[in-house]
Amino acid sequence: MTTRRTRPAPRPPEGTPAPAELARQARALLADAVRIARWAADGEGPGTASLAARALERAAAAMELPPAQVRAGWDRARLAGLIELHGDTARPGWRLRAWNRDDSAVLRGWVALFDAWSLVHPSPEGIEATAVAEAVEAVPQVLSLLQLSAGPVPMPALLDLLGQRVAELHEERCEVPYGPPEQPAPATENPADLNALLLDWALEGLAAVGALTLGTGHATLTPLGNWAVWVKLEQICVAAQSPAGNIEQSAADMLHGCARLTPGPARAEYRAWLAARPVGSAVTELLAVARGEDALLRGLAFEALRVVGAPAEPVVRSVVTEVPLRPYALLWLAEYEGADPDEAQDVLSREEATWLWVDTAAAVADHGETGLLVRHLDSAVQGTVPALLDEVRAVGHPRTVQVLVALAAAHPDPALAKAVRRAAFQVHTGGA
Repeated sequence: MTTRRTRPAPRPPEGTPAPAELARQARALLADAVRIARWAADGEGPGTASLAARALERAAAAMELPPAQVRAGWDRARLAGLIELHGDTARPGWRLRAWNRDDSAVLRGWVALFDAWSLVHPSPEGIEATAVAEAVEAVPQVLSLLQLSAGPVPMPALLDLLGQRVAELHEERCEVPYGPPEQPAPATENPADLNALLLDWALEGLAAVGALTLGTGHATLTPLGNWAVWVKLEQICVAAQSPAGNIEQSAADMLHGCARLTPGPARAEYRAWLAARPVGSAVTELLAVARGEDALLRGLAFEALRVVGAPAEPVVRSVVTEVPLRPYALLWLAEYEGADPDEAQDVLSREEATWLWVDTAAAVADHGETGLLVRHLDSAVQGTVPALLDEVRAVGHPRTVQVLVALAAAHPDPALAKAVRRAAFQVHTGGA
């Protein structure tokens, strides 16, 4: 056994609440979303991206909430990964299942909502889509100033920074057309007025998800917003750290513990874990984890099953009909039957490969580095971003919106990020 040296995790800024307190605040902000998610999961789900009229009435009556509040809670539940749509059925997402016991799942759910602030709060009418996209692209710099200031920041300072960043984007941008050309809005406002309008919209959207508070002439990050911006600036992962004694852990905890290991040490851990229990029960436990909602653990479970080898073959073959597991099972079987791992992808249909791409992107978005999510674009079979977006929208993966929002937030190309955000909005609203 070898010891691995790792860089100590950066410490959050002084005064940052403990994770348990941050999770408590996130639970309070998402209380309505949790209520509507549990209602939809336990009863007759609405079955569409938007809450259907009859379902809205039933939910409002059951929870004694205004319809507008129920509709907002439904949208937040989907964006935060609390609820997922599978055809005509609404199912609880893995975060909802872990909501009361797992603070990290709660914080990841809130960060997913934070990344989707521009979907939560619609942009002002009559504004050219390019201007809105530039404002979204400039918001991270505004948030960085708020985070570094560690207190209220006057609106003029935020407006000045937004204007500077938008001007830089004008110089840097190399627009690539995606889809039919957009009709520009009439140029009725000068740039300063437009930036002020867009800044107000962005700050209101961030306030709507609980990232900041607005005062008279100033804005201040909330503790959650301050922590989230710091996390993104440090590019640290919220994923669980490797627990001690992997051999004695459950399959899920063992896989979590191996998530940061390189393939060689991870396989050694899998072998040790498998040697400590009957093969049949070990395979059953690994497949139970693979059927869960965490895409990272799904992929790792099949890596562990590769170490099992022949005894796992009948069980793996039996799950080929399960949509979330099918791409993983087909790849496992192809490699088991002697295919080169680099060529095993050929056994997947285009739709299966696209589903796997989204599932892997969900794992990266939940547990990985920002740059890794951007590089994941290169692994898509479609070859072009427009083709990928078309097929991702059609494949029906329950995490599609969150993956596209995270990719748009991470990608440095404004034109590409705009196209990805547009696709996320279309999936979120049920558009084509």
